[in-house]
Amino acid sequence: MDNITKKIAGYASSLSFNNLDEPTRHAATQRLIDALGCGLGAYDCEPAQIGRRLSAGETPGKYAGRVLFYGNRLPAESAGFINTAMIRNFDFNDRYPGGHPSDALGPLIGLASAMQVDGQRFLAAMSVVYEIFARLADAAQLSRRGWDQGFGISISAAAGVCNLLGLSLETTANAIGIAASSSVPLRVTRSGELTSWKSVATAYAARNGLFAACLAAEGQEGPGHAFEGRAGLFENITGPFTLADFPTEGGPSLTPRVQLKYWPVETNGQPVIWAALDLRKSLAAADIKSIEVFANKFTWFEIGSEPEKWDPQTRETADHSLPYIFARAFVDGPITTRSSFTDDKVRDPALRPLMSKLKVTVDDALEAMLPRMVLRVTATATDGREHKVEIVDPLGHPDNPMQDNDIEEKFSAMAAPVMGADRCRRSLDALWKARDADNIGALFAMLDLKPH
Repeated sequence: MDNITKKIAGYASSLSFNNLDEPTRHAATQRLIDALGCGLGAYDCEPAQIGRRLSAGETPGKYAGRVLFYGNRLPAESAGFINTAMIRNFDFNDRYPGGHPSDALGPLIGLASAMQVDGQRFLAAMSVVYEIFARLADAAQLSRRGWDQGFGISISAAAGVCNLLGLSLETTANAIGIAASSSVPLRVTRSGELTSWKSVATAYAARNGLFAACLAAEGQEGPGHAFEGRAGLFENITGPFTLADFPTEGGPSLTPRVQLKYWPVETNGQPVIWAALDLRKSLAAADIKSIEVFANKFTWFEIGSEPEKWDPQTRETADHSLPYIFARAFVDGPITTRSSFTDDKVRDPALRPLMSKLKVTVDDALEAMLPRMVLRVTATATDGREHKVEIVDPLGHPDNPMQDNDIEEKFSAMAAPVMGADRCRRSLDALWKARDADNIGALFAMLDLKPH
């Protein structure tokens, strides 16, 4: 097998909870709670309902999975798809440069919930997902090359499932080979006018990663040279790269560096909202002549470079639109999942004049400051005065991380409306002790909303 496959498979097949340091254990618990809260807020989203309709009547089979918040058992790949569709729906879940590692949690949660798995074993498998995804994102840079994050999601999901199932290095390598050679999706998913597939593409990738692991567990061989072999990833797309050492090899743990989102918008939109909330304290919309937003190149490319972003017609386009995010926060105040992206809000003609006054400029000085997240805004009033705001590393950034109380507030905002405040509090108390759970599935069952 090639070096990349061997490195990933070796880490995934050997990691245990005892290998995790305390910051990583706590960071994984934080991100699990965050992902579950995001899923609770979107438990009835249409992509999840599509998945439920498609899987109606399926029998679980050898590898069963449990559907979050509903409790029914399905084939693991169907449950995994539905679970990630809910976690990902609002674009509110965690993010590492290059994608969202918690997109791979749906299959892991579904499979673990149908097995007798304790909390420590689950958190170890979850850490496999996060550490592999982050290293692939850093090394391959696929999102910067026009490919989507589903590549890393599929591989990390496969690796996490292999760890959960206790599969050997050789079997895990087969799963990695199957996933890597079958999952290089196009980034057109996140370009132009966006559809709900933007939030479902990685649920599809995670489902495929799980299926790759199940195939390997049953004896299916995969290519051992998907990265470095002839016509492999190196030759076709990326060129050679090396993965940073895993924590078990002396490298740093990257799980605590995975950003949690304070606002339900694309990651580069986080400072945009803070800037708008700051400016609205001193300036009225009617008094604005123009607004110039200075940003790094990727922020411009991702949420401020396409004409569709100045006239969004879908929720998915709006939460990836710098003009919309800024204008909506400036007019309404804090952005929320429930009130900021309804069809009438997204297509609101009264918001377009303010959006049209906004220009996004790439600032090389801000580009040079990466990975720090810095955004500068200059609003010019009709009387000629300039109002300037600079946002540096907004709350949730790895250098300004959300604390446990912030995570609880976010979870409660999503969960309490659907499960009640008292039950929400009890669930949080239990989830913080996930590592002590004898059966992680029983812990997830506490979040069930409907009998099935």
